[in-house]
Formats: sequence, C-alpha cells, structure tokens
Amino acid sequence: MIVKLHLIFTLYSLCASVFKGSQGQFPITQNVTVVEGGTANMTCRVDYNDNTSLQWSNPAQQTLFFGDKKALRDHRIELVRASSQELIIRISDVILSDEGQYTCSLFTMPVKTTKAFLTVLGVPGRPDITGFTKPAMEGDVLTLTCTAPGSKPAANIRWFRNDKEVQGTKEVNATGKSFAVTSSLQFQVDRREDGVAYTCSVEHVSLPNPYMTTEVLEVHYAPHLEITHSLIIPQEGQYFKLECVSIGNPIPEPVLWSKDGGELPDIERMIVEGRELTITTLNKTDNGTYRCEASNHLGTSSAEYILFVYAKDFPWPTTDPNAFAQHGPDHALIGGVVAVVVFITLCLIIVLGRYLARHKGTYLTHEAKGAEDAPDADTAIINAEGNHVHAEEKKEYFI
Repeated sequence: MIVKLHLIFTLYSLCASVFKGSQGQFPITQNVTVVEGGTANMTCRVDYNDNTSLQWSNPAQQTLFFGDKKALRDHRIELVRASSQELIIRISDVILSDEGQYTCSLFTMPVKTTKAFLTVLGVPGRPDITGFTKPAMEGDVLTLTCTAPGSKPAANIRWFRNDKEVQGTKEVNATGKSFAVTSSLQFQVDRREDGVAYTCSVEHVSLPNPYMTTEVLEVHYAPHLEITHSLIIPQEGQYFKLECVSIGNPIPEPVLWSKDGGELPDIERMIVEGRELTITTLNKTDNGTYRCEASNHLGTSSAEYILFVYAKDFPWPTTDPNAFAQHGPDHALIGGVVAVVVFITLCLIIVLGRYLARHKGTYLTHEAKGAEDAPDADTAIINAEGNHVHAEEKKEYFI
C-alpha cells in the first residue's frame, strides 16, 4: 500500500511539473506542545491552492496522511479535516517518542515543505520521601530524600519545614527521554524537631498545581522536670500545691514524690494526684526539700523545691491559695530601698565620726598649749592654768 502511494505521489509531482509549474507559496504550520498522554492536533494550511495536495510526515519521514488518505497504520493518528487548503490530523495518547519535527508538504513543483515541532512534556510521578526514622532519637543525623521520576523537562523540587522553605541538594539523572530528579535534606535531630512537618513539593510545567507529600517527624528524647508552686509565701493553715512539670518523649511517668530523701510523712494531708502534690493545711512540720522524679526509656530526671512555711501574720500573703500566684511583693524594690537606707546611715556615721574626731583633737591641742615649753611639771601646770584664763577668747576662735 505504501509503495503504491509513493508511486502516486511521484506521478502526481510529474503531472504538476507539466501542467501547473512552480508555485511560490509555502505551507503554514505551528509548533505544538502537549502533555504526555494528551492529544495533539497538527494543522497545515495554505492561503490558496489549485487542487494540489497536502501531506503530513512524522520525524522518521513516514507519511501519515496524504490528503484524506491514511498512509501509516497507527490507531492513535486520525484525520480531522482535509481540503485543498488545509490538512489537520490528530495524535491521541501522545507518548514521549512522538516528540520531534513533523513535516507538512505542498505538492507543487518543486515540493514546498514546512516543519512543525511537537514537544511532549513528561509528567513527573508523585514524589516520595525516604529516610524517615520513626521515631528518631535526639542527636541522630537524618537524610531525607525526595524523588520525582519521569519528568521532561526535569522537574523542580522544593523543601519546606512547616511553612518555611529550606534548601536541599538536587540531583538529576536522565532515563531515556525523561529525567529522574532527587533532592536530599540532611540535619541533626533535636527535641525541637518533634512534630515538625517536612514537605517535598514537585513543580513542573505540565502540572497546574505542584505535587506535594508530607512527613511529620517524631523525636524521642530524655525527660526534663521542673516544679511549680501555687504560693509565693506559703503560710501556716494555707492550701498549697506543687506540680511536677515534665518535658520528654515518650512522656515520662510515673511521677514519684519524696520529702527530704524519704517518703511523704503525712499521707492524709499530702495528697498525690498524678503530677501534683497537694498539702491541704500547711504547718511548720512541712518545712523541707520536696523532690519529684520521672523517667522514660531514654533516661531519668528529677527536680527539687525547698518549702519554708511562714507564720500566719507574715506580711504579703498570697490572695488566691488555689491558683498559681501571678503577682507577689516587689523584692527588687524593697531591696533597693533597704540598700539606700543602709548607705545613707553609713555615710552619716562616717561624717559624724570625722566631725567628732576633728573637734576632739582641736580641744586637746589648745588644752595643752603652753605646757609644751615648760621646764618642769609645776611650770606646765601653771601655764595650762593660764590658758584657762583666756578660754573665752578661744571659744570665739572655735566658732
């Protein structure tokens, strides 16, 4: 059949050379881009024609249609329209190997041809994340890898940590006419990574929206404990609560309470409920160091609180014994005031001491004046007594 068609084309060309002569126009075509698996319409037309035929050929130069006559047995290729001025064919279920230059020929003498390039976009496969360890241990180094196969051209991969983009290492490998794209992300795990969502996003010209896949990281880590208390200044007779706040994964439990290295001494007043230790009525015997301890398979942690119970008439009591105190006395302000008072008192003492010492020295000096040059004790006494005579004059001097 194909041989017969080629003979017909040849005879037709000879007839055209004899009866019609050369034509000046060329066929008009357009490049076509289609997604793999889609449908491509290849259109060839001329502005005017005097019954010469149009022909479509594939990249291997095999004739697909000559006018309205199908030349290649491929059920995917169909005729859409054939006339003296237009030839449109349809290629369904396009595959990557369909890509290339297609030729439209106008059978004048000489034959005029125009090329049209069919671009086939390879749709990437759904991404897959590997490298997750469930659960991961704090301190581990993880390498997450996202793979998107079968794209053409090569797809673009982006990483997101929750909603923030992070940079990965990209690698592209050709597999026939398509590409396999991988991107890797490496980091050291700590407890802040627990519950963090890592998302791999694949973007491609063939996709209206990116393909995405997400994995949530679970991190196991050793416990850490802290004790919170309900009263700033616990007083006798009050209701008092301690809570052992634990951080760890898995959750550290059970929580064990002790006092001064031993068991709780009064289980009727000291009630343990889960992580809470409640003392219903405080008294002086409750003074001491309270300790809570909890563990998981990665370790054990503990915390301590030193309780001192004040007398009932102690100032600045808390107003809400059943809630954690939000506001207490401003210890910094009180300390500042005390420091200023002490400083001023010390300054006054120093100034007063220097003043007294100075006046005492002056008095002694004038008391003994005249006795220094005396030849004997009697004369010194007489001279000293003589100085008393002029005491009134010296008082004015001191003033």
